[in-house]
Amino acid sequence: MDNQELQTLTEQISEQFFGWPFLHRVTFNGRLRTTGGRYLLRTHDIEINPHHFEKHGLESMIGTIKHELCHYHLHLQQRGYRHQDKDFKELLEQVGGSRYCPDTGLRREVKTRYVYACSACGQRYERKRKIDVRRYGCGRCRGKLKLVQSFS
Repeated sequence: MDNQELQTLTEQISEQFFGWPFLHRVTFNGRLRTTGGRYLLRTHDIEINPHHFEKHGLESMIGTIKHELCHYHLHLQQRGYRHQDKDFKELLEQVGGSRYCPDTGLRREVKTRYVYACSACGQRYERKRKIDVRRYGCGRCRGKLKLVQSFS
């Protein structure tokens, strides 16, 4: 599927499920990693993750398009377009859009370089960056932290 086919599909979904035309652009954006798509507030354009389409298929991508169209139409009508807004939740339920995007497998793995432990309660903390153990303490019991392991 290319950008022109995606544009046509989005326009059809907008007319069929929302009853309003989609008057802006929708494109694939291969740089998206953790989300199925996004609605751009300033330009009113929509970007869709092509990896989401490749991994989960057309039905899942249609759910994502409906989700982004909910943001689009509600924002243009100056109604609640954010995820926590009642208007958004109701419209998403009404059109059958997906609330969450299935994992695309492109998330970057966070590498643990330092492991700290509380000397009082034993609570472990994995960190990417080094912390000053004289300044910070245990969040559970306020005990002293000590460096247990370093992978640097």
